Formats: sequence, C-alpha cells, structure tokens
Amino acid sequence: MGFGMHRLLLFLVFACSGVFANAADEFTLNPATSEQLNKLREGGYVLFIRHGPTDSAYPDHVPVDLQDCTTQRPLTDAGRQLMLQVGEYMRQAGIPIGTVYSSPLCRAKETADLLFGQGHYVVDNELMYVAALTDAEKQPIIARTHYLLSSAVTPGHNRILVAHGPNMVEVMEYFPVEGTLVIIEADEDRQQFSYIASIEPDHWPRLLAEQE
Repeated sequence: MGFGMHRLLLFLVFACSGVFANAADEFTLNPATSEQLNKLREGGYVLFIRHGPTDSAYPDHVPVDLQDCTTQRPLTDAGRQLMLQVGEYMRQAGIPIGTVYSSPLCRAKETADLLFGQGHYVVDNELMYVAALTDAEKQPIIARTHYLLSSAVTPGHNRILVAHGPNMVEVMEYFPVEGTLVIIEADEDRQQFSYIASIEPDHWPRLLAEQE
C-alpha cells in the first residue's frame, strides 16, 4: 500500500472511530488568539511542536543512524536561532511546561534543547520520523502519538511533543511549518483529541503584543 493510500485509509478510520474529534471536517489552519494563549497559562493542553527549520540539502540517510547526527537532516543556524527565540517567547507568555517528549532524531532533540534547556526532555523512540518507514513500522508511532495527544494532562501543566510534520499528517491531516506550536485539547474519556489552534514562528511577536 502506498503512503498516500495509507494516509487516506487511516483518515477514514479515524473519522469513523472519532479518535480525532474534527476528523470529519477538512483541516483549516486556525491561528491562535490572545484568549487561547491565556488558556495555555492554565495548563491542561498538549502542545505539538514541529522541530525548527532544517537544511534540505542534507537529507536523512536511509536507513538513518539515530546515534550519528551526520546521517540526519540538520537544523540550520538560522533555525537554531529561531527556536531559541521561540523558547523565549514561550517563557514570556508564561506557558507552564510539564513533561517534554522528543523524537529520537537529532533535529528534534536539538530543538527541545533550544526551547527548554539541554536534556530537559524524554526521548521517545515511538515519536520517530515516519516518512521513510513502512506502513507496519508506522503503526506503533501513530498509536503512541495519538495516545500522547488524547490522554489526560497533569493539571496546571502542558504536555509537550517535539516531533515531525509527517507524524502530524498521520493523525490529523495537518503538515505544520517547521517551528510551529500546535495546540491540542485531549479528551481521555472519549480517547480522542481536538485541534485548537497553531502558533507559527512569525506569529509570536504579534500574539504577545496583543497581551500588553
């Protein structure tokens, strides 16, 4: 089964089962509002962050070696600076951070370091980049991503996932730009989640200015 057909079948399964609350609707990007940013300060959300901007001139090797960053697409210098700035924006916004989970790829771990401080995250191999995997290899990653997006969040904190655009495509047909923060509301009772809004990197200054 090809990647496109797998995505279509997965989308239909999710729409019928209700694992993604808005799956029956065509995806529409929703830029976060000042009010939604205020709600993040109360905690209780899942924040999916796609890693920072990368250098496509150095694609991942197939297979990739998780222990060797030279076999993986790296962040650019500008991407590193951008994610440092996004981390500062998050601190300015007063967003409480709970457990941070990162994909095992170097670009995700480096992004987590830049955002939250070196080593302040849990490496989860089941948040692995899915684009180069077989359908069978993707299944535990899709299941783990769905679980982390839909399970209850510790009150007063926000769960963080630092991972990859294709992984988000698999669970909600959304390919966020690099460095985007995606706000998700979990519904553990129904084992599903709802997309709330997105904060793309260049959206932060305007959003924070609205808080003043």
